[in-house]
Amino acid sequence: MNVKWKAVSPKIGGEIPAPYYASAGAAAMDLHACLDEAVTIPAGGRAVIPTGIAIALPDAGTVALIFARSGLGIRHGIAPANCVGVIDSDYRGEIKVGLSNSSDTDYTVQPGDRIAQMGFFPVLQATLEQAQELDETVRGAGGFGSTGRC
Repeated sequence: MNVKWKAVSPKIGGEIPAPYYASAGAAAMDLHACLDEAVTIPAGGRAVIPTGIAIALPDAGTVALIFARSGLGIRHGIAPANCVGVIDSDYRGEIKVGLSNSSDTDYTVQPGDRIAQMGFFPVLQATLEQAQELDETVRGAGGFGSTGRC
């Protein structure tokens, strides 16, 4: 799949890398902080970090999803504030990542740091059909933890 992208900052491709797959088997591209200076996310706080890029997805059948980088999440408690960012096919603005710091320590994002990863996925749009009853299943309405222990 081809995805067009453009630099919305002159720093991209110079001091700030363009998105790339970090390994041959990577499922998502690394996104970098396109900042003029470091930004500190306070413990328990949030910040919006620009990436310096915009994309054009090929059609409404494709979405770009923004995920946490596992190392940032596990080691530092830094992850997208909305859990998963959704870049719709008709959005053409700069991709910005809202990061949340769930740790008890301030975290500083430096210009060029890898802050998130972006993957591309197919989209299915459903037509909802209201019903008076739903089919029965063995599980039924069993919710959180109803299928076994964690």
